[in-house]
Amino acid sequence: MNPDRLFDSLREQVKGLAPSNMDISSIEFEGPIVAIYVRNYDEFSGNVDVAKNMAMSVRRRVDIRPDPSTLEDPDKVEKKIRSMIPDSAEVTDINFQPDTGQAFVEAINPGAINDQEILSALKKESGWNVKVMRSPPIPSKTISDVRGYLRYSKDERSAMLKKVARNLVRPVIEGEQWVRVTTMGGFRQVGRSASLLTTRNSKILIDCGLDPGSDATPYFAIPEANPITDIDAVVITHAHLDHCGTLPALFKYGYEGPVYCTEPTRDLMALLQLDNIKLAYGEAKKNLYDAKDVRKEILHTIPLKYGSTTDIAPDVRLTFHNAGHILGSAIAHFHVGEGLHNIAFTGDTKYEKTWLFNPANTKFPRLETLVIESTYGGHNDYQPSRHDASEQLGEYIKEACTHGGKILIPVFAVGRSQEVMLVIEELERTEAIPPLPVYLDGMIWEATAIHTAYPEYLNTQLRTQIFQKNENPFLSPIFHRVETADMREEICHSPDPCIVLATGGMMSGGPVLEYFREWADDPRNWLLFVGYQSENSLGRTIQRGRTEITLPSKGKQITVEIKMNRETVDGFSGHSDRKQMMEYIRKLDPRPDKIIIGHGEDRKCTDLASSIYKKYNIQTVAPQNLETVRLK
Repeated sequence: MNPDRLFDSLREQVKGLAPSNMDISSIEFEGPIVAIYVRNYDEFSGNVDVAKNMAMSVRRRVDIRPDPSTLEDPDKVEKKIRSMIPDSAEVTDINFQPDTGQAFVEAINPGAINDQEILSALKKESGWNVKVMRSPPIPSKTISDVRGYLRYSKDERSAMLKKVARNLVRPVIEGEQWVRVTTMGGFRQVGRSASLLTTRNSKILIDCGLDPGSDATPYFAIPEANPITDIDAVVITHAHLDHCGTLPALFKYGYEGPVYCTEPTRDLMALLQLDNIKLAYGEAKKNLYDAKDVRKEILHTIPLKYGSTTDIAPDVRLTFHNAGHILGSAIAHFHVGEGLHNIAFTGDTKYEKTWLFNPANTKFPRLETLVIESTYGGHNDYQPSRHDASEQLGEYIKEACTHGGKILIPVFAVGRSQEVMLVIEELERTEAIPPLPVYLDGMIWEATAIHTAYPEYLNTQLRTQIFQKNENPFLSPIFHRVETADMREEICHSPDPCIVLATGGMMSGGPVLEYFREWADDPRNWLLFVGYQSENSLGRTIQRGRTEITLPSKGKQITVEIKMNRETVDGFSGHSDRKQMMEYIRKLDPRPDKIIIGHGEDRKCTDLASSIYKKYNIQTVAPQNLETVRLK
């Protein structure tokens, strides 16, 4: 059926389902959502059952919104809101979302606002659906910039969403149906993760990363992925650059479709991609994209919550589930056709409750195929407990302090940084280690701010500690943000012991190299690895015991002699170890018929595949890059 005729038919169906007192001004199709704009929004804003019942009938997501003509100018509304709210609330920000008619009031003391009379009056006078939420303990410039850009570009975004909606209802090809996965990167290796899920009617790209060790990109030139304008959607499992670092380049070279990820992933990947541009510029390296490509990516991103099912192609529906790896990381579950096949891509997962997150989800409605990582899938890849890792880190720090040394910890801005911060804060608070200043260099502070903006993604214990007990370990006075090159220089040359957490995590670039150059030749200092070091990374080379390396410095190459102590503290990883992976497979409900192994070094992929087959009698395959596996 022609899309316009189908939309007209759906409009009539929705009108027939709507309550008789609903004053509908228009019904629009925006991406996967049926947006119903009403003039009397205040009568339905609190009734979720109306939209839910409609959604079940039309089998699409339904969102009831106020007619834009009923909304007062945001600047005027903001003044009105601030005048009506008591000063004791300490309002920090008011964020307007014109596409949904919502106004989010962020306040340090939201309890001072949650007076139903005030909220009702604001809604009645302004037309906006005013919601009150607690201010993030640490303000995030990234979140503010992303939201501001989306408000500024609302017309362009609306046009994009309507284009996506038309693509979702295009006619499908009947006859024999099939499902295939093509490995474009990240198989028998760690880095440049990318997989192409192909059906007879659709192409979905899952992840679009780069190799942190070599800057290699996925195999975009393969026939299955071209032209890239034929790709229906891109799905990003999480924000680490080995999963999203090449995505802006896709837009640079012609992709115009949607990107699906969680809201924290959208903000974090923008932060890391923009930082990647900055690092490339500072190291005189050619980058694949620039800031305008990142902005286009943001404009095309459609964020989804865990558990929310959405059409992303005419024959594919997507649901995200918690992966337990980093903030907003998701297992992407795809339902293909009318029960034709169900496949889930885990991305990177952690099947253990960590200091930050709950363990990865194991329950799915249906599951025939699972694509799983194997970073620590080798036969002997067992990690110590979080408790043991914390104790070991404390012992190394105490040893360094005994000799007046400095401690350098290379970290990824997202995930490991926040976990190490929590552990060091507890070690110092309980006097398990001497009191030391802890300097945070790179994007760590901003990434931490984004963590506090999305408490619903943190584990229950940490969420309660921060937002109910008012005990925020991230705001401990031991932490100091390194904001300038002069401050970094001062820390480098200070004689006093300290701890520095600096990006990048694999030492392939970033401020960590500045400290390493200055401290490497002093045997009193310590270099502590707490995260995975890929095969081609500088971090892996140093970790293996190299005594001299060559590094760039002020436009020339210098030789650095390594005399500092080097140790690895296992147990901080956001990846499941061998035992956790096998337990994860055991707990899967339902158990899949086939498991595809990726995201691991060659031997680890094949080892894990063999073990899963022997123990659980599940068909396994560990493909190399550029292979295609037919699933149906």
